[in-house]
Amino acid sequence: MSLNDALHWRYAAKRLNGEQVPEETLERIMEAARLAPSSFGLHPWSLVHVRSQDLRARLHEDAAPQPQVIEGSDLLVFAVHDRDFKAQVDEHVAHMAHTRGVEESSLDGFRDMVKGVMDQKGSHEACLEWAARQAYIGMGVALSAAALEKVDASPMEGFYPDRLDKALGLREKGLKSVVIMALGYRDTERDPGAGRAKVRRDREDFIYTIE
Repeated sequence: MSLNDALHWRYAAKRLNGEQVPEETLERIMEAARLAPSSFGLHPWSLVHVRSQDLRARLHEDAAPQPQVIEGSDLLVFAVHDRDFKAQVDEHVAHMAHTRGVEESSLDGFRDMVKGVMDQKGSHEACLEWAARQAYIGMGVALSAAALEKVDASPMEGFYPDRLDKALGLREKGLKSVVIMALGYRDTERDPGAGRAKVRRDREDFIYTIE
């Protein structure tokens, strides 16, 4: 199945049937998220995987009331690193040097350039907003990977981040949730959206070619 075929197949399922996503399939989806691009390769976000049914039930009751949270197989939380961004740059440069087998000092120009961009953003809050946009890139890759696996993926912004962060202990990990995604399999009998035609803008109203 091509990626376009997979994207035609997918939709944001509102009701899931409780069937478990196979472990190897889940790992491929999460690995795709890990491999997603980010600005400077900094990857200023992490993926939090919530499999426990009991924990997802508590999240559903207090922080994320959508049925997919408890009807799905797994819940993925895309969370930004809510800590000093220049320190994150230093960690990234050290990791890059180790991975590529080069002297860290050879990357000083890159380090200074990225830190200069952080300075231009002007505040920690602005850096957090930038990091959230990077997390959304990861979510888009994960959505596409799930579609290729014929796994339904329902992204959700309608939750209470502070409550969810507290329930998962994210603040203690220096993380702040920005979007969540339930994985599972559509319940075609209970989901009113199942089988509906996909609605997107027509190509001529969407793509503007400048030659």
